[in-house]
Amino acid sequence: MSQSESDHVPARRAKRRRALLVVLLSTSLLTLGAGAVSLAVFTDSTDLDGEWSAGSIILGTTPSTTFTVDDILPGDTGNQTITVENNGTGDLRYAMATSATNADGKGLAAQLDLTIQAGSCAAPGATLYTGSLDAAALGDATQGADAGDRDIVAGGTDDLCFAWEFPDTSGNGFQLAATTATFTFDAEQTANNP
Repeated sequence: MSQSESDHVPARRAKRRRALLVVLLSTSLLTLGAGAVSLAVFTDSTDLDGEWSAGSIILGTTPSTTFTVDDILPGDTGNQTITVENNGTGDLRYAMATSATNADGKGLAAQLDLTIQAGSCAAPGATLYTGSLDAAALGDATQGADAGDRDIVAGGTDDLCFAWEFPDTSGNGFQLAATTATFTFDAEQTANNP
């Protein structure tokens, strides 16, 4: 080997080392980059549903006809238990108003006395109304809690005793008089309705 060849050997070796170092560094960087991109990560997901359904306020009364009374005379009385039912899913409050006919002009609805008590007629409780039939009322149908409104929980009932009287002081002007009274019950939810 000549002197010029032996001078080039270290230079070639240095070049080879640099090339080998560049190849190793490039391979390392490629391996690191590929590893960073292809790292396996466990993942999972799940769904959670939300469902909503509205409740109901369903008011019922039993019996459907309160009274059918013929040929009453002064001094006659009678009573009937009315069951007010909450057939809905929400608690409710109710009020009641009365409208009565006076087609013959004799005013029997104003002459008849009506008393409404809490509970059944077999065991009546507190008096809720007493006065003429045509003005009978409980509470107020205006939205919100009013004095005299009655509350019933969902699925519950409220018994009322309706007791009527044809006063014995009624004179001949009421002979053959007739009237029909309609008791209207109005209900509303109690939740979020102060």
